[in-house]
Amino acid sequence: MKLYDLPPSPNARRVRIFIAEKGLDIPTEPVNMMTGENKTEGYLAKNSLGKMPVLELDDGSCISESASICRYLEETHPNPPLMGTDALDRSQVDMWHRRMEFELLNPMITIFVHTGDMWKGRVTQIPELAEVTMANMQASMEWLDQELEGKEFIAGHTYTVADITAQCAFVMGKAALGIRIPESLASLTDWWQRVCTRPTARA
Repeated sequence: MKLYDLPPSPNARRVRIFIAEKGLDIPTEPVNMMTGENKTEGYLAKNSLGKMPVLELDDGSCISESASICRYLEETHPNPPLMGTDALDRSQVDMWHRRMEFELLNPMITIFVHTGDMWKGRVTQIPELAEVTMANMQASMEWLDQELEGKEFIAGHTYTVADITAQCAFVMGKAALGIRIPESLASLTDWWQRVCTRPTARA
């Protein structure tokens, strides 16, 4: 297997952390988006949208979309479980995973796309959309802080893909947007410290 990677991408980081948590050794190949490497004929044959990450299997099959890559790795390497252990648990982890995408990761990406210099000329940037989304992030953080009260991790007492996705969102927010978790949100701050000190946090 090989992972076609975009190192700064939160979605690529989600897969790298997932791989590290599984204890897998999968080589990575960075794809230079700024030079258009992701738009070459060879790469578009792997992912017609020209996005990263992509997991290429030994038989040449390719899986794109970070959540789908994680699902494949969970199915083929079930231990340690990162997507639940039975029908109810899997559904709850999936619920929280989607919430972390909708409430945190996607909004962070939206802000970055509509404010970042690297996207100028690539997309139509709407600064007002970024401003509204930024304001909504405060409400999302307050909501998650309340949900984490009395819980060690987002979906319960076990670290899962939901934590990984939220973790990647906050890494991006801090590094690219200057968004930090307010100290007043104690439960969210405690969670952040727990996930940041895991050995896989810098994958």
